[in-house]
Amino acid sequence: MQKLSILCLALLLLNSCKETEKGEYTAIAQLRKVYATGDPETWPAPHLDSSITDFKEIGHLEEVPFPEDNPYSKEKADLGKKLFFDPRLSVSGQIACASCHNSELGWTDNITRSFGHDRQNGKRNAMTIMNAAFAHELFWDGRASSLEEQARFPIADPVEMNEQLNLAVDKIAEVAGYKPLFKEAFGKDTISLEFIQKAIATFERTLISRTSKFDRFIDGRPDQFTDEEVLGLHLFRTKARCINCHNSGYFSDNQYHNDGQVLFGTKDEDFGRFAVTGDLADIGKFRTPSLREVGRTGPWMHHGHFPSLRDVVEFYNLGNPQVVQKRYLGAPRDSLIPKVSPILQKLNLTREEMHALEAFLHTLTSGDLRTRAPKLPE
Repeated sequence: MQKLSILCLALLLLNSCKETEKGEYTAIAQLRKVYATGDPETWPAPHLDSSITDFKEIGHLEEVPFPEDNPYSKEKADLGKKLFFDPRLSVSGQIACASCHNSELGWTDNITRSFGHDRQNGKRNAMTIMNAAFAHELFWDGRASSLEEQARFPIADPVEMNEQLNLAVDKIAEVAGYKPLFKEAFGKDTISLEFIQKAIATFERTLISRTSKFDRFIDGRPDQFTDEEVLGLHLFRTKARCINCHNSGYFSDNQYHNDGQVLFGTKDEDFGRFAVTGDLADIGKFRTPSLREVGRTGPWMHHGHFPSLRDVVEFYNLGNPQVVQKRYLGAPRDSLIPKVSPILQKLNLTREEMHALEAFLHTLTSGDLRTRAPKLPE
């Protein structure tokens, strides 16, 4: 039975592989050997859309980039961790950054929409903050240009922590135990919004994925992947076209795309990036999330409506159809109906290929990075 399954996978691979300058790869064993080298120069050519101009191959995460005006220090990261877990930054004194970004749940909360102040539901699913150090902009719509800027948004958001920024700073300043920590981190015991933002951002930049099964595989350990996972990796880069948007070691192009998730005309309608730029071309565009840790950061998509990775794979296999009720066609708002990115198209993956693709996605999950909540200053 096992031999038959391997034979079926090999036949599927024969159908999905194409002739390239590097030769034709027609067997799982050949693909296993070449991908495990970790050298993209020897890999089959990726199936890239003609519109892709700034492509980076998948691979290991790079060194964490710390900004010149906020370099790393252990003291600053430790202070940021305490602030991240401190509910005193919220008006109720009950909600902290860690409320929606739980270390035991992949640094998200694994629910459709997070609960905030007075148990209000947010508009979007909470993204994991793991590997956020590699994001060029933050939030689904990219409204924050850095982790430092991002840190202030939840505090002032009336649906999240609902606190005025100046009052949040005052409350932290009233805690005597914080003053020596700010002194150690910044060389002065001044407590300011800028220092709070920089400390939290420094802590968040330390939340980096550990070595995943995928990382071990491309480090010359071919036995790490099953035949199904090898096929899934190959499909990810070729027939399934995932690599067009989910590329680099971060598994994201850090760009914005309309993937058919606007939910036009419904109570969950969301124009994404448009709310930030006001550019009609940005209607329905959302930032490409990293796929690292994707196996434990569900439910998926900005609205959290997809309870399983298989739902995501099947949606993309169908070409990301955007359903718009007929009553909106020809109506005053029909000029706002967005178009799905042309990069997305029907994939015609078989059931076995979808299984293989999903299996590969799970190899991007690394070891547990849970952390204990720190003792807060008094």
